[in-house]
Amino acid sequence: MEFSVIVPVYNRPMEIRDLLQSLRQQLFRDFEVIIVEDGSDATCESIVDSYRDSLSLQYLYIPNQGQGFARNEGMKLAKAGYFVFFDSDCIIPANYFQDLKQAIASRNLDAHGGPDAAAWDFSPMQKAMDFAMTSFWTTGGIRGKLRNPAKYQARGYNMGFSRKVWESVGGFADPNRAEDIELSMRIKKAGFRLELVEETFVYHKRKNTLSSFAKQGFSFGRNRVHVSRFHPGAIKAVHLLPLLFVLFLASMLVTPFVDPLLFLIQFLLLLAWSAAVITSALERHKSPMVAGLAWVCSTVQLSAYGLGLGLGLLKKWMKG
Repeated sequence: MEFSVIVPVYNRPMEIRDLLQSLRQQLFRDFEVIIVEDGSDATCESIVDSYRDSLSLQYLYIPNQGQGFARNEGMKLAKAGYFVFFDSDCIIPANYFQDLKQAIASRNLDAHGGPDAAAWDFSPMQKAMDFAMTSFWTTGGIRGKLRNPAKYQARGYNMGFSRKVWESVGGFADPNRAEDIELSMRIKKAGFRLELVEETFVYHKRKNTLSSFAKQGFSFGRNRVHVSRFHPGAIKAVHLLPLLFVLFLASMLVTPFVDPLLFLIQFLLLLAWSAAVITSALERHKSPMVAGLAWVCSTVQLSAYGLGLGLGLLKKWMKG
């Protein structure tokens, strides 16, 4: 096998159907698929069985451990020389493995990460959440648009590395707290070549509500601090921008009573950012509804991440 595809799943049987259907349509077919059922009550074994005639499949049920450790169990079963990891809510474009094989060979890659995107048939909220996670105006484009692809930190929903990397640095060290970013840093520190491959994107079909999206953003910010305990350079200037955004919004509650002119300047800056978000989302999706929801999701994502990061840093400072 050229690739071993490893997918942890927890109580999402219908998502596995969509994922396997997209894998069945790949142009390059020299891969196996390992589904690791991470202690689910609603299992997907029957759905996996229905695809055995068209895909090389392994199914493993384990007690609940978290997605990072579930991936580790999948690697123990893998037969190929290169492992690829997807989340269960991803849909894979037909040319994914064809493009990945070419990128590995032409760029001499030991590991890779790919971006996520929204398909045309996603709901307005799914498209808005995708915009909030990938836009320059929210995340600075660090999840898929970088001038230097070697600076990319791969995410577990779409990443991969060679068997040689696994044998050298090991697998995921944490079940679900930015375990993908921590491993990306460990891979690079070991001298392996990990880069962003923009062509190998996936459609990330998030099932979040606005509330769960906010909780996820908060966790992302807090987990960045968690990773910094193992890798002191994990927090860059770009990761502090959401915290500055939160402090900026908080200060606007006070400045009208202290300095009305300063409040006016703040209001105009917020208005300019909002206009940039809405205009960019409108250009991408051609929908006023998506553009409006994108502004809401962008505000929520930045605020939640900033709060998580700020509280994480405060806790780290207090504990030393």
